[in-house]
Amino acid sequence: MFSQVIKAYLAGFLDGDGSIYVRLKPNPTYKYGFQIAPYIVLFQSQKEQKKFEKICSLIGLGHLRIRKDGILEYIISRIEPLRKFLRIIKPFVILKKEQVNLMLEIIESKEKVKNKKDFYQLAVLIDRFRNLNYSKKRKKRILTP
Repeated sequence: MFSQVIKAYLAGFLDGDGSIYVRLKPNPTYKYGFQIAPYIVLFQSQKEQKKFEKICSLIGLGHLRIRKDGILEYIISRIEPLRKFLRIIKPFVILKKEQVNLMLEIIESKEKVKNKKDFYQLAVLIDRFRNLNYSKKRKKRILTP
């Protein structure tokens, strides 16, 4: 699908102007009371919108959002597109290699949750992931099995 050059370019874009994160959001409508929300986001100034739109259409796995502060975000948030993108860029990522590997592990673990203990193990992985990323708003959370 993508040439090696394009895969390397996308990996570099993620390393430099991207973010990988997963949130465990309280939501009583979900079986264990939490929603797992993984994301990959690529950022660019609105000044480069035409060029960025070209890159986003090339990827074709997410959606473009224009923030009020003039920043464009290309967001990949569905599991299969996330997995596909991560597998494409994995061999070429340098700075976010640990996040890529852990996100793939989280996706696999999420699909295997059968009980509360499995869900707790998944939450532990998500907490490990949170520690890899810088956050001004990070809050400590204690989950019990």
